[in-house]
Amino acid sequence: VIYGCRMQIVVTRSVAGDLVCLATDLHAQDACWMYRLRWSVECTFSSMKSRGFDLERTGMTQQGRLERLFGMVTLAWVWCLRVGVDGAPKCPIPIKAHGRKALSLVTAGWECLAHALRWARPARVTFVNLFTTGFSAPGAPGG
Repeated sequence: VIYGCRMQIVVTRSVAGDLVCLATDLHAQDACWMYRLRWSVECTFSSMKSRGFDLERTGMTQQGRLERLFGMVTLAWVWCLRVGVDGAPKCPIPIKAHGRKALSLVTAGWECLAHALRWARPARVTFVNLFTTGFSAPGAPGG
């Protein structure tokens, strides 16, 4: 019992083999499913904030401007993800000594996109086409 709530510890391994420990009041299977969904949201916000676009450092306080900024950062994030997903089969992300990828798909996409926008004019067309073409999420049917 923690702060008056009955909790249980759920311990499992991810598909990648990482140990995952959760303290929850949910059923074990529900907790794992919810955590998987939450983790993707956490990673998205992390790359929009301090590990990527630095969104939290804005000095803006007006709601309308913040909404537009968040919308633009979201579009930029999706574009970087799209470029990263498209480029992953062609140029795999290196694996570090500890077994994890050196870059996320978003960061890899960001680097490719930044290079193309600065230096590689022919690649710009490809990346603009990727931005305007729909795609399924990785792991989804058709993705």
